Amino acid sequence: MNFDWTPAQQAYRSALQEFLHDTLPDDWDDIRSEGVASKAQIDYSKIFCAKMAERGLLVHHWPKQYGGGDGNAWEHFVLGEEMWGIGEPRGPQYMNVNWIGPAIMQFGTDAQKAEHLGRISGGQVIWCQGFSEPNAGSDLAAMRTFAERRGDKYIVNGSKIWTSYSWRADWCFLLTRSSQEKKAITALMLPMDTPGVTVKPIPGLTEFGHLNELFFTDVEVPVEQRLGDEGRAWDIVTYALNYERVGVPRYHWARVVLDRAVEQLKREGRFSDSLVRAAAGKILAACEAARLVTYAVVDQRAKGLPPSPDASISRMATVECTHMLNDFIAEYLPDALADGDAILNVFYRFNMAASIAAGTYEIQAGLVAQRCLQLPKD
Repeated sequence: MNFDWTPAQQAYRSALQEFLHDTLPDDWDDIRSEGVASKAQIDYSKIFCAKMAERGLLVHHWPKQYGGGDGNAWEHFVLGEEMWGIGEPRGPQYMNVNWIGPAIMQFGTDAQKAEHLGRISGGQVIWCQGFSEPNAGSDLAAMRTFAERRGDKYIVNGSKIWTSYSWRADWCFLLTRSSQEKKAITALMLPMDTPGVTVKPIPGLTEFGHLNELFFTDVEVPVEQRLGDEGRAWDIVTYALNYERVGVPRYHWARVVLDRAVEQLKREGRFSDSLVRAAAGKILAACEAARLVTYAVVDQRAKGLPPSPDASISRMATVECTHMLNDFIAEYLPDALADGDAILNVFYRFNMAASIAAGTYEIQAGLVAQRCLQLPKD
């Protein structure tokens, strides 16, 4: 197996690194210290992503007809690694680039593509996703948020939970039930300023704005804002989640933060402790294992193969390495967290929810058990 990057991929990574060096402001560390979901980082994302778009870097892996550069899945992950390694200056817009845009390309009408893809590729719109619910979690078939068809519009009532960035989002990629049939799921693209939509932040140790609840009270959504056919959104969900589960290269971010933690321990003269070194070594191995499993998924995507359970394995491996690093930071560098080391703090808070995002760890384990190990459901 050849692990070398192609000249084109290396050139793209170099272009991204040069762009970051030339573009990020002097106060970038202050901006990113507030977290990806903060007002400061969301506001900056619109400036940053617009500049990326001007340079042809934001959606380089997209087809040219939608504003991209006809790149491929590998370049998509080069982009993700460089962005998350420096603190994700795209803010929430990474979701637009990773899976919302591709889902609209795959399932949207010509009018929907014209309305949304230009905004996304131009770096000027924030999306959130309305998937999980208080009593459904990652079991989408159990959702209760209902979209009742009334002529040329739907009336939506219900609630969602864990909706990252929704407090500043322009649009919501919303999943609803459209009949009592178990898998009758309908996808709607909802403007967040629609009357009847309420956002309530969930307080806790995670950064402000990262986790929220959404409430829908008699929300009117025109039928033309439905993505795909009514009650037939499972293909859309499967497609989107296959992108989302490997969309954030937490393994790469973890490796960058691990290096920072080790340097701090060395400065304090504590990295000579064999227990500390062994713990750091295990995390390093876990990060690289997660990287390789993720690259296997990227390789499948680059070859045009259908979605596989490997995406769930990648999610599990990535959760493992990030949680291991969070435990390491809490045990060996609690003062750095307390004293406000911005890079460690943002990583720690953001990744507390790593086992929830993109489908809970338990759901991924169940999928691996059934689809890879062929174990019975019960």
